[in-house]
Amino acid sequence: MARLIFITGGVVSSLGKGLASAALGALLQARGYTVRLRKLDPYLNVDPGTMSPHQHGEVYVTDDGAETDLDLGHYERFTGVASSKADNITSGRIYQQVIEKERRGEYLGRTVQVIPHVTDMIKEFMLAGADEVDFLLCEIGGTVGDIEGLPFFEAIRQLGNELGRENHAFVHLTLVPYLEAAGELKTKPTQHSVKELRAIGIQPDILLCRSEKPLPEDDRRKIGLFCNVPKERVIPALDLPSIYRAPIAYHEVGFDTELLKVFGIHDAPQPDLTKWDWVVGRVTNPEGEVRIAVVGKYMQVKDSYKSLNEALTHGGIVNNVRVRIEMIDSTIFEHADAAPFLEGFHGVLVPGGFGERGVEGKIEAVRFARERKVPFFGICYGLHMAVIEAARDLVHLEDANTSENSHPKHPVIALMTEWIKGNRVETRTETTDLGGTMRVGAYPAVLTAGSHVEEVYGSNTISERHRHRYEVNVNYVQQLSECGLVVSGWSPDGRLPEIMEIPNHPWFIGVQFHPELKSRPFAPHPLFKSFIAAAVQQSRLV
Repeated sequence: MARLIFITGGVVSSLGKGLASAALGALLQARGYTVRLRKLDPYLNVDPGTMSPHQHGEVYVTDDGAETDLDLGHYERFTGVASSKADNITSGRIYQQVIEKERRGEYLGRTVQVIPHVTDMIKEFMLAGADEVDFLLCEIGGTVGDIEGLPFFEAIRQLGNELGRENHAFVHLTLVPYLEAAGELKTKPTQHSVKELRAIGIQPDILLCRSEKPLPEDDRRKIGLFCNVPKERVIPALDLPSIYRAPIAYHEVGFDTELLKVFGIHDAPQPDLTKWDWVVGRVTNPEGEVRIAVVGKYMQVKDSYKSLNEALTHGGIVNNVRVRIEMIDSTIFEHADAAPFLEGFHGVLVPGGFGERGVEGKIEAVRFARERKVPFFGICYGLHMAVIEAARDLVHLEDANTSENSHPKHPVIALMTEWIKGNRVETRTETTDLGGTMRVGAYPAVLTAGSHVEEVYGSNTISERHRHRYEVNVNYVQQLSECGLVVSGWSPDGRLPEIMEIPNHPWFIGVQFHPELKSRPFAPHPLFKSFIAAAVQQSRLV
């Protein structure tokens, strides 16, 4: 049976519980333990799949097709452990399962209540597969005191009693703000947060205190005194120049050491942080720099393209350069020439997205990269934009467009109504519900011999994660190929184009999938490694 670690947050959201959980998982791995991380979200959506990136950030997709919270991306990037449908749950899914059981009569006519039925379902989710690893880390979304989070806090309170003292630990992340006018840090928000937590029966074992300024010993002692936590377990969590320094920084302040003591482990081996030292060294002391323009539509929220930004950073790490990412709203190109905005960049990337807003601007960005011979990377919707641009400018199909947004004469991007997954056929139509009906999860592809992507991957078969409804229309592939945009990766049945490229361009690749989801700081994705390498070459020409 795994030891369970419950990570909660207080004061404000966006303090970095996901990063703290991921860094702690990486530290435990570095000591030789096996780990698994889970995220419990209190909102009523069944999953994040239909939520706006402006509110929720990106949707992270797992191999088995789960549409999950972006924190699972942090978990995978830091630990390398693949997440699954079993690692993200929401209140919506919990209540859905409870109601389904009630409808089937499985509660035998009892009154169905939050306690014990909802809390039991939450506990069942958290404990699934707990005998497979040494430590199971469960992060509770939101902050203590949120009304929708109460069933989750009650569930972990119950589990704490059931598991026993040396089989669980409560880690609480709070904010210690610095008031410029007063010239000092304020510990009262943390005290109130812990008071709220203790009021529902949970005494934190470790306090992680986020702060912009170093936390003096007197303040640590004060927090410990008022929160009933030993001073050594009041852990400062300062802002860092790179998130990849978090495992090192947390170890330096004793986070993992004190946590293991909570479990009665005093003789654990010291962590091997060699790979994190290498990553941090590359991030903080690169030998060069490249500028990448990301032309998309969800630019107001940084987390909308979280995995993408990290994957670009990983490409920089392996090429030993700093990647300057500049997010450009594609709508500005709809009424202005793209060239003045994109000149001077060493690469252009058009990422995924949904809907018609900003489409023409993305197409202009593709045209700029194709005509100016600037390295171009199109991901999912970015591939679609590259196909539309080529169909209009090279094949001269002026009405070419995607049927997602209109009913064009030439639907070069169209709804695929049937595809193969494993040993079954899946179908969809234009009237199918949005949630959970896309081609989503890991699918294989076969790469064309001698193609650029085969060289990049070093293999002719790959598996990548998808999340989309519309595909490249195979009826136009021949015309596009004759004009220079060729399919270099197909689904195994030969029905779905997965990758397209322009062979006589320095670097022009569009993919139907989301390679950023499988990139790691110590194992960068081959496409991002190659794209940044091409950008480095471009920087020497500018």
